[in-house]
Amino acid sequence: MTVRRHTPAAALLLITLLWAASVAAAADAFDLQQVQRVFPGADSVGPMLEQPPAAPVYRDGALAGYVFVTTDVVRIPAYSGKPIDTLVGLDLQARISGLTIIAHEEPILVVGISDQDLQRFVDQYRGRGVSDRLKIGGAPREGYQTLDGISGATITVMVLNASIGRAARQVAEALDLPRDASEPPPAPSTAKAIAAEEEPVWVQAWKENTVHIAVLGIGLFVLMAILFTQDWLARHPTLLLYVRTGYLVFTLFFIGWYTLAQLSIVNVMTFVQSLIHDFSWESFLIDPMVFILWSFVAMTLLLWGRGVYCGWLCPFGALQELGFRIAKRLRIPSYEFPDVVHERLWALKYIILLVLFGLSLHSLTAMEKAAEVEPFKTAITLRFMREWQFVLYAGALVVISLFVRKFFCRYLCPLGAALAVGGRFRIFDWLRRRKECGRPCQICAEECEVRCITPTGEINMNECHYCLDCQVTYYNAYKCPPLVEKRKRREKASLGRQAARSVEVALKPPPRPR
Repeated sequence: MTVRRHTPAAALLLITLLWAASVAAAADAFDLQQVQRVFPGADSVGPMLEQPPAAPVYRDGALAGYVFVTTDVVRIPAYSGKPIDTLVGLDLQARISGLTIIAHEEPILVVGISDQDLQRFVDQYRGRGVSDRLKIGGAPREGYQTLDGISGATITVMVLNASIGRAARQVAEALDLPRDASEPPPAPSTAKAIAAEEEPVWVQAWKENTVHIAVLGIGLFVLMAILFTQDWLARHPTLLLYVRTGYLVFTLFFIGWYTLAQLSIVNVMTFVQSLIHDFSWESFLIDPMVFILWSFVAMTLLLWGRGVYCGWLCPFGALQELGFRIAKRLRIPSYEFPDVVHERLWALKYIILLVLFGLSLHSLTAMEKAAEVEPFKTAITLRFMREWQFVLYAGALVVISLFVRKFFCRYLCPLGAALAVGGRFRIFDWLRRRKECGRPCQICAEECEVRCITPTGEINMNECHYCLDCQVTYYNAYKCPPLVEKRKRREKASLGRQAARSVEVALKPPPRPR
């Protein structure tokens, strides 16, 4: 057998070819057509620089500026826990010539925000200098220019804004831009000063939502008071009805449609993925309303189970419940599935949860698209303002809930299924029952809004929405059979005592005349 030996010249040739290939690959790091979207008129792109990670762009043979991807410079986690890859063009005067999003896993951008809305937002950066201080919407702030945000994607665009600004300033500083003496160059210290005083995105978000946070905090405090005084409230059913209805209105309009703080199964899957990979609190702190709600839900899961969120704090659940009540006032007939069908339908939401979890292990983007089984984004986050097929689906679920109480919550909601799994670790059972419940009394089972009380009287806490209707019946001496019997015995005894006194008075001899 002949062994072929490589000569030094051949080895040198191989190394040279590999080096040339790597240079060519670097030169092709950015596609020219893609670069032209952020750098109009560009005719060629040079190889990537090592520091900063940017590529020179040429127009008519002359250097026109540079292009870079924000995540090559800074990595700020967005709502999904992952940064947003944005291609940015920067001219020689340190102005943004254009930008485009090239990769992301943001739920609201995957399905929900149109390309036109996204393009209108990014177009606002064209011509902005790296020393310009930009903020998203809200009240004016001295020294800052305000950009129009995207409804339903405020947190995402805040992260995008911070990523673009910080990356552009770092690239401009590393390249010593601007280079044209005819243009007023911002002082070199300006970009450094801006970078030094920049706060983390989550800190900015908490400061800008101070009022919302305060109102939500008061609302959650009120709910805690309701839950701790539930026995007293259950003895005053009319007051409880007003309190519960008022809270559902608060949940729908303030938590839901105003602050857009609807929780979603996407939040759960993102959290699980972050635990598996790179966990960062900053990913969850960037949306203060959602963070506070999730913290509260985690606590109530241990104390009361799933029902506190599903029955009191879910905006879409509140929409269904209020709609059902209105339908009832209008004498629209309601419908309930037979017990055997009802119990089988319960399983659907757990199957949906497992499917979404499996998809999340493969691709968060695929999971986010499949998570449109939740109508939350359409009905709450985007307030029904999106493509007709999503509106039709969400609207159909709302209409069905007029006839079948909380249909989606009971049978299809993967978030409810996930909370039910977490609720199995609850510590207390604060819903009171009697030995007669279910044996033979079925009043609570028939009145339960989600039919979570079994024929034998037990409450299935995996399905309970903590409406407290069963507790109202528990304390009602005119409805709960054991209390009815006791009341009748007391009344009978009282009537007997009154009759005895009447007889005693009648038999008492009249007083003698003096």
